[in-house]
Amino acid sequence: MASSFLTDLHNANISGVAFKNIKLKKKILAYFATNELGTIAELSKEFNISIPKINESINELMEEKLVKDYGKQSSNIGRRPNNYGLEANSAFFIGVQVSHDFLSIAMINMKKELIASKHDIPYTLENNEQSLLDICKEIKDFVAKLSIKKDKILGVGINLSGRINYRTGYSYSYFNFYEDPLSNFFEHELGIRTFLENDTKALSYGEFSSGVLNNEKDALFVNVDNGIGLGILINNQLYYGKSGFSGEFGHIPMFDNDIICKCGKKGCLETEASGYALRRSVIAQLEKGATSILTKKFKEIEDIRLQDIIQAAKKDDNLSIEAINQVGENLGRGLAALINIFNPELIIIGGILATSDEYLSLPLKNAINKYSLSIVNKDTKIAMSSNGQKFAAMGACLLLRDRLLEITE
Repeated sequence: MASSFLTDLHNANISGVAFKNIKLKKKILAYFATNELGTIAELSKEFNISIPKINESINELMEEKLVKDYGKQSSNIGRRPNNYGLEANSAFFIGVQVSHDFLSIAMINMKKELIASKHDIPYTLENNEQSLLDICKEIKDFVAKLSIKKDKILGVGINLSGRINYRTGYSYSYFNFYEDPLSNFFEHELGIRTFLENDTKALSYGEFSSGVLNNEKDALFVNVDNGIGLGILINNQLYYGKSGFSGEFGHIPMFDNDIICKCGKKGCLETEASGYALRRSVIAQLEKGATSILTKKFKEIEDIRLQDIIQAAKKDDNLSIEAINQVGENLGRGLAALINIFNPELIIIGGILATSDEYLSLPLKNAINKYSLSIVNKDTKIAMSSNGQKFAAMGACLLLRDRLLEITE
């Protein structure tokens, strides 16, 4: 059975002394989640709470198998105090990345250790009930194969593209054909507390939590896949905006064209600087008779995918290289605007197009230098990530754990 304390964490009606006890225990767990180990004296000093009270809470957490005594602290002087830390397998969290043509599922424990994962699950994202039920089926199959009691799984985080309000559980871009929050549908089908998240925000959190940050508290993550998404980290916290819709970077009107964006407007950055734009450009040129190694590989040019174009560029295919270069320059123009606005310490470029390496990064950096203020951009580091969309499932797990412990909002 899951501990009564973990059950109480989801209960918003607890108040008074019980609430204070829960808050203290949560603080202790969050401390261990951040610092790994600690002594009673260190916790007492950290929270300005008496040693007897800390000791009482630690003992209760140990009884519920949430905290473990890791033995004596190394010391050459005096009596050595005991070190305490999280009991790794006291609870588990599942993250699900819903991409356009595959699913990724991951599960971590309280100490962020990856317990199980399954990637590249065949799937087609369509805005209909069958596509929604297919997600539920894959999650149920994943859980059924685990040798873990279901009540120890404290939550499932599901990432979808588009407009998501994680606080209310509503999706406004996909599967929005129910009156109730979409999270309620998943909870009913799965029998596990479920939370929704925008895929770029989850991927961003996974990136920010992966060790890529070197003391930076302000950073941006740009997800360049079929579309363009933006994750914003301010003072070590993801920024959501009023309704959770921050980061619609790809829909800034930057180009004077007649290309209809998927949002319904014209001239969005996404129409000229995304994977969608790259594929459209390459296919259009092939239809006009351009030569490329892609025409030898594909009888039907409509079967060409983004990854095929990137691989062709790495084999010195001029058409693919030039198309990626153009997307990189267009994206750099948009990033220059972000740099002028945010003056960030770090910008991470991720998503499938980031795997094209210097074919994207060189024109991108040139455009940043061209379109942003040099006094602003000189302190911004640009990093390319190769983690890909699969890392978003891990990000969803981490968000669930850290929100439960109030490490992040």
